[in-house]
Amino acid sequence: MTYDLIVIGSGPGGYSAAVRAGQYGLKTAIVEKDPKLGGTCLLVGCIPTKSLLHTADVWNYFQHAEDEGISCQNPVLNFAKAIDRKNGIVNKHSKGIEFLMKKNKVQVIKGFATLKGAGKVEIKTDKGTEVHEAKNILIATGSTARMLPGLQPDPEFILTNIEILNLTKVPKSLAIIGAGAVGVEFASMFRRFGSDVSIFEMLPRVVPVEDEEVSKELERVFKKQKIRIETGVKAEDIRKTDSGVQMKVTFQDGKTEQVTAEKLLVAVGRAPNTAGMGLENTKVEVDRGFIKTNEYQETAEPNVYAIGDVVAGTPQLAHVATAQGMVAVARMAGKPAIPIRRNRIPGATYTEPGIGSVGLTETQAKEKGHKVKIGKFPFVANSKATILGSHDGFVKVVADEQHGEILGVHIIGPQAFELIAEAVTAMEAEATVETMMSTIHAHPTIYEAVGEAFNNVYGLAINA
Repeated sequence: MTYDLIVIGSGPGGYSAAVRAGQYGLKTAIVEKDPKLGGTCLLVGCIPTKSLLHTADVWNYFQHAEDEGISCQNPVLNFAKAIDRKNGIVNKHSKGIEFLMKKNKVQVIKGFATLKGAGKVEIKTDKGTEVHEAKNILIATGSTARMLPGLQPDPEFILTNIEILNLTKVPKSLAIIGAGAVGVEFASMFRRFGSDVSIFEMLPRVVPVEDEEVSKELERVFKKQKIRIETGVKAEDIRKTDSGVQMKVTFQDGKTEQVTAEKLLVAVGRAPNTAGMGLENTKVEVDRGFIKTNEYQETAEPNVYAIGDVVAGTPQLAHVATAQGMVAVARMAGKPAIPIRRNRIPGATYTEPGIGSVGLTETQAKEKGHKVKIGKFPFVANSKATILGSHDGFVKVVADEQHGEILGVHIIGPQAFELIAEAVTAMEAEATVETMMSTIHAHPTIYEAVGEAFNNVYGLAINA
């Protein structure tokens, strides 16, 4: 059969692109090798992780209910029930994607797709092999967790994001290698569930893509929460024992320590899912398995596009894949296509305290030659943060001194991953610091802190 578009992969980028193609009237098919639609984000990534992080938030409230004037004696965490709830959310939204495919007349094909060149896609299904043709092909196959050399995931001891989401009980101790978003989110989650958590990071700081002050604040708060953090270290000689995992950790001064834990989470990045899909049958260019594209997500093979985690140089975020999908489908449909701008991509990390960021860090702005002015506002001075009992963190605005251009906004604190939306909108609309200073913020809200930070670029915050 011939289609206007065949999408390979049903993660957020793939299924959103298929929906948009259907809205544009393109005859579209989507190919998925897994039994359920949704990709890593829905099935074993963003959504199930945030479900359990929400449970951790609720559990934390129950543990400190007396602070709110509520007597809640002997609360019990039913972790298996929390896992069931997580699975229910995943299943509900996977079925929701199936509905969206039907609504937008997108044909779903279950199987593994291989590119054969000249617009041909071979799909191995349970019923045999099919070959379809398409005027356009969109690669949205996502990524998988990287594993350290010599190790294999083990559902009992050595975990990735997949295995850790299927635990049936909270481990007494959890060691984590990697302090990026995945590592720190699971650290925050399981510490609140009661695990003894340790993080080991090769780089000099946790959440290394964030502003340096954000990294410093998260480390401070994590240590206050009794999460062990070791940066600039190397973990090796990892092996399973009768009771868990043991590994050697080497510190910068050359000293070593034998670390043991009941479970080990390996969170050292993600690898592109491009192996075995027939890229060698096309002109598609790759860099270490990642696909090279132009700003419109076009590859070197005519009418073959790529989006999301498989694209070289792309932040591995679900919302980036979706945005790129909109660009690609608009391009192939002959509609106006606006390429994404790297400095307008929000980052969100769902720890406690949360992290939200967009644009340049202070260091990056200075490296690019900007003369910067910084506005900071601490949540300890925000009345709604006091009501919530969540005082840690701050809002930091990085601005250009001459023109008042907003170069970046970095937030660590309560609901930071929600608060960042205002900054993203402001930057996309090319608002200035002055614009945001005159923007009225409702009271009492935690997003007042964002307005105060903009005012403090010029030392005019009221409550600090």
